[in-house]
Amino acid sequence: MDSGMGDGKLRVGLGFDVHRFDAGKKMILGGVEIPSDVGLLGHSDADVLIHALMDALLGALALGDIGDHFPDTDDSFRGISSVLLLREVVALIRQEGYRVVNVDVMVMAEKPKLAPYKSDMVHLLARELGVTVKDVSIKATTMEKMGFIGRQEGIAVQAVALLEPVTE
Repeated sequence: MDSGMGDGKLRVGLGFDVHRFDAGKKMILGGVEIPSDVGLLGHSDADVLIHALMDALLGALALGDIGDHFPDTDDSFRGISSVLLLREVVALIRQEGYRVVNVDVMVMAEKPKLAPYKSDMVHLLARELGVTVKDVSIKATTMEKMGFIGRQEGIAVQAVALLEPVTE
């Protein structure tokens, strides 16, 4: 599926996703299971961090969004690990003649606290994206108790990805 993108340009993509809390689910963020009294509601494992990241990666090459590639109407994606979906997105990027330069992710949540898990997330994402840990940034902020995030109804994530053409 070559779109003719290998034009030598750097490409930037922005991703955003949000999921509401669900007491019956596990909390998976950045591919890491985090002990929590609530998880996130979604068709797959609801890893809102990886979902935003995949949208940033796909957006950098104007390849649509995760709903185009992994629709929630397809039962084959029900409960699937978002890490597996990320692998498919990375493979698609490589097919298009690009690779990841770096990614920057901002998690907006009142809970859970991410500091103890960020290193594991960074290492997992670096491995999956084929970059070094210095090329993966994960930050977290609260919303100072404002809005749906402040009321602890869910989590939102924004991600930016930079891609470069493969020159080999």
